Amino acid sequence: MAEIPLQEDPIIDLQSDHYFMGEALRQAARAYEAEEVPVGAVVVRNGRIIARAFNQVELLKDATAHAEMLALTQAEGAVGDWRLTDCTLYVTKEPCPMCAGAIVHVRLARVVFGASDLKAGAAGTVLNLLQFPTLNHRCAITQGVRENECRTLLKSFFQEKRQQRPDGEPRLEN
Repeated sequence: MAEIPLQEDPIIDLQSDHYFMGEALRQAARAYEAEEVPVGAVVVRNGRIIARAFNQVELLKDATAHAEMLALTQAEGAVGDWRLTDCTLYVTKEPCPMCAGAIVHVRLARVVFGASDLKAGAAGTVLNLLQFPTLNHRCAITQGVRENECRTLLKSFFQEKRQQRPDGEPRLEN
């Protein structure tokens, strides 16, 4: 697990990170069951989960219905403000540029993610919008929490999708 600190390192309870990522993994499993890309997210404030969400792009027919976006909207409602300065987002896959932009905008204190996204990761893998020097906010990043579980869920999902025929029926393997 690699840590990308800001000027001051926040005190990080790795047991809590493990626990809250488990809650995000439960949300990702719900996405999997709904045949959505299995990404789950939870927002934590003062040690309590205030929002939970999973990808619902297909279900809602909305390209912006990523787990992170839905969780941030719920958290804003729970807090009663669009600023989430004392909150941490736990998400099973590294945020994309759209989600990273929203994370910066709501001024999250910290983002914890499981699996890196080698194609579109915007929290340090491909680019780092969460700590971009000219933006008005930067947040701490912890990557690789329960990475194997997060990555396995994503790999299983896409393997299943590749094995299905265009008509939705499973391919017969020889």
